[in-house]
Amino acid sequence: MSVVVVTGAAGMVGSHVVELLVARGDHVVAVDDLSTGDLGNLSGVVGSGQVDIVESCAGDLTELPAGTRAVLHLGSPASPRHFRDLPVEVLRAGSTVTLNLLALAERAGATFLFASSSEVYGEPEVHPQHEDYRGSVSTLGERACYDEAKRFSEAAIDTYRLRRGLDTRIVRIFNTYGPRMRLDDGRIVVTFVQQALAGSPLTIHGDGSQTRSLCYVDDLASGILALLDSAVDVPVNLGSTDEYSVLEIAGHVLRLTGSDSELVFVDRPENDPSRRRPDLARASELLGWQPSTSLDDGLRRTVEWIAERTASSGVGALGRSTQ
Repeated sequence: MSVVVVTGAAGMVGSHVVELLVARGDHVVAVDDLSTGDLGNLSGVVGSGQVDIVESCAGDLTELPAGTRAVLHLGSPASPRHFRDLPVEVLRAGSTVTLNLLALAERAGATFLFASSSEVYGEPEVHPQHEDYRGSVSTLGERACYDEAKRFSEAAIDTYRLRRGLDTRIVRIFNTYGPRMRLDDGRIVVTFVQQALAGSPLTIHGDGSQTRSLCYVDDLASGILALLDSAVDVPVNLGSTDEYSVLEIAGHVLRLTGSDSELVFVDRPENDPSRRRPDLARASELLGWQPSTSLDDGLRRTVEWIAERTASSGVGALGRSTQ
């Protein structure tokens, strides 16, 4: 049985990846400091005998379990709300924590996979964004802690690959949604759904013409495992090529929830990207991967999950999204 260490294991993406690893017979060491994760996300696998939970910052790990085959560094606060409230933690997750895990993976002879982000492209001047595009990123402002942490981690990982011979993978994740998103996350889908269910106004940044390409979390998780199992050591975009404006996404949410909520327009935040859509040629050609969940199907499942959670927790609409 292979041992796989997963950081950020109790988060939305991490928990879905852990489930896939367990389903195929891997033993998972699930590392999470629970600053943004939720152990409830792992409830389906904790009784399997294949998951060890380590409640710790991954930067504090001093060794990996014997037989570790791979380290998946998926852990970082990832919402624009976190960029504002947890900027130092975001910087740490993408710098000193990455360096610590790289050193441990090298010592163990393990493959290292890193969850990077479409944020490395910044406000893109190329559309759709392909992996060779170097981006247009500001080193200043509220989003910079996340953007630059991801870019630093990519540089550190490639240095270990080139200079130390470490087997590495980099996945650049585009907008992802689905069950197990934090209800206070602040991003577009979870906020719109809660506002619609509560009958509150949906907050639209700017005129709502900015676009997002939303990938359902199950599709993303399968792509991450496909990359892990490959020999691809260059960055790979994972996301959806179905591009929707914020106004269109709001319309989908209103229709699926049956809500008659109004739309309220507010100022757009600094450095909010105008367009995001991945070029998936590399993922298709090298991994044989492409997303298969339609926006309607993914949103329907997400609406059902959020409705259940808000009903049981008594959490209401959260006001303004960070989109």
